[in-house]
Formats: sequence, C-alpha cells, structure tokens
Amino acid sequence: MKVKRLTGTAILPTRGTEGSAGYDLYVDIDKEVIIPPHNTVMLHTNIAVEIPKGYFGAVYARSGLSTKKGLRPATCVSVIDSDYRGEIGLPIYNDDSEHYQTIQPHERIAQMVIQPYIAPELEEVDELHETDRGEKGFGSSGA
Repeated sequence: MKVKRLTGTAILPTRGTEGSAGYDLYVDIDKEVIIPPHNTVMLHTNIAVEIPKGYFGAVYARSGLSTKKGLRPATCVSVIDSDYRGEIGLPIYNDDSEHYQTIQPHERIAQMVIQPYIAPELEEVDELHETDRGEKGFGSSGA
C-alpha cells in the first residue's frame, strides 16, 4: 500500500508485531494537546494513503489508549475509502468524566485495519423474502 508523508515530521504507520492486524497511526504535532473531559479534538497524522481497490481502511481505537486514558476515535470507527487521497485526520474523544487527557507529539493514537468489502448492486423491490424473525428488532433474538 502506498503511503505519502504530507510533512517532514509525519511518521509512517507501523505494525507492532508481525501478527498485528492494524497499522498504528501517529499524531503529527509539535507540542502536547490537552483534551478536556467529554470533548473531541481533531488531531492530524499528516499522512495520506492509497488503499487498493476493493478494500477500505477502518480506523479503530488502540486498546491501551482506551483503557488507560479513556480516549477513542469520536466516530468510533472511521472509514477511509480506496479513492480518498487526503490526510487521515483523527477526531479523538475523551470519555473520562473528570480528567483532562494529554496527547504527546508523535504518540500512537489509533490503528487502521485494511479490510475487503462487497458493494452489491441495489435493486428496489416492493417486497422482501420473509424470514422467521421478520421485522422483530432490538432484543428480539433473546439478548
């Protein structure tokens, strides 16, 4: 996959181990950023990617950052489409009710997993095939 630095200080995504599914994404900031409780801050990676056709990049929280600092992507999961060539921005939300959280320069802040997708043609119909479940929604399967 092709990766482009948009600044001289941007850090390319890395994998923690050979078995890591996600590529760690790093913030490209020159001083710490403080995120107040229950607030979102847009952080920059200053990298752009060329994801292969038929795939997308799913940006998820890093488990350590979520459990230790209560920080996560504000979107929960962001989708980077294969035809997008702009910077990967990271809206980060502080879930902590009491503590301000600090992001340090070049800290690993999220992870991107490259995933395949299926884009079937849509066909408008008047009726859908019936199933035993039908229109039963939330909690209807016993959970």
